[in-house]
Amino acid sequence: MNRTLALAGSLSLSVAAATSVAADWLQFRGPQGAGSAGDANLPIVLDAGKSVAWKGDLPGRGLSSPTIIGDRLVVTCASGPQLDRLHLLCLSTTNGTRRWERQFWATGRTTTHEKISAAAPSPTSDGERIFALFSSTDLFAVDLDGNLLWLRGLMRDYPNASNALGLSSSPVVADGVVVVQIETDGDAFVVGIDAKTGLNRWKIERRKRANWSSPLVLNAADGKHLVAVQSSTGVTALDPATGTEVWSYKDGASTVPSSTVSGETIFVPSFGITALVPQASGQPPRQLWRASQLRPATASPVVVGDHLFTLNDAGVLTCAATATGDRVWQLRLKGPFSASPIAAGKHLYLVNEEGLVQVVNVEKPGGEIVSELPLGEAVIGTPSVGENGLYVRSDQHLWRLAGPPRTAVQ
Repeated sequence: MNRTLALAGSLSLSVAAATSVAADWLQFRGPQGAGSAGDANLPIVLDAGKSVAWKGDLPGRGLSSPTIIGDRLVVTCASGPQLDRLHLLCLSTTNGTRRWERQFWATGRTTTHEKISAAAPSPTSDGERIFALFSSTDLFAVDLDGNLLWLRGLMRDYPNASNALGLSSSPVVADGVVVVQIETDGDAFVVGIDAKTGLNRWKIERRKRANWSSPLVLNAADGKHLVAVQSSTGVTALDPATGTEVWSYKDGASTVPSSTVSGETIFVPSFGITALVPQASGQPPRQLWRASQLRPATASPVVVGDHLFTLNDAGVLTCAATATGDRVWQLRLKGPFSASPIAAGKHLYLVNEEGLVQVVNVEKPGGEIVSELPLGEAVIGTPSVGENGLYVRSDQHLWRLAGPPRTAVQ
């Protein structure tokens, strides 16, 4: 779904109509990090014999989401006893065949919580280049054929930028700048790196506290952008070209689930969920509402139409009105969940930690689980969408779940 951020007197957001199929999935949670695939033709009734278009082996562990550029699917992995062998590979979305693979040695710390991996941040792309960050803070830039353009060992540059639990904040790219958010108890900063050269454009010191949330890119009417970074202090919108602060919300926010945006509203995991509308440049955003009963656990919220959806620690999916924050219904799912939901049409696709894919029709009163598919492997990372397929990865495999092609009458 395309969204537009207008900067004219006051700062406002507007949503363009969803395209008939999913656009390129160039970052964590897709366009604008919203987790929405428009009305992509994903399978609704899942069947192990019909819905799995292909299943491919992966060379190492990881929970990064795949990045999709046309018929290219790019994913990261880490292998070896110390998870210090870093893999960046490109597969065909059509049949899962490997188009190329690049391997690197980590230059930074690869120690992580046993649940995750050094390949935790999702790669991002500007459509011409691919930028892959690992928990070791190694950042690689390659072209679409996998040729290395530049690399950075950020822990070499900033030795205290490490976390014993691992880092998972995914980078974004805007206006020719790769924005990387590295926030730990030892060092914390956001850095804007030139996409062509790999050199710093700017660097901002942040509060020293571990943070795993990912930035959002907000599209501007003049063709430029803002990047919203979230941490325990709140949300700050930056000019990606200069790192200049445009506005900030300073009431605190979660350090795990990320914010999402829809229409004129940014939904921040703060005191449950806090709905904000940005104002004129330099002015704090206006708070629409705050709802403590919508507090998400690990999964980030997602919007479908006029409703916001969150997942709590008990695996309960909550539906709320985006205009007021009022709870509409709740539905208990089979959890627990680490992966964030993906929206397509009137359905949510949710994958729990045991690899059970659940499809929920959110237009049914109270919500309705319409189908399930057990993949049989632990899934921690959030799925991606491209070429009318849902891509789900575990440590060992990558699945493409797809429905039958649309016909002219559908």
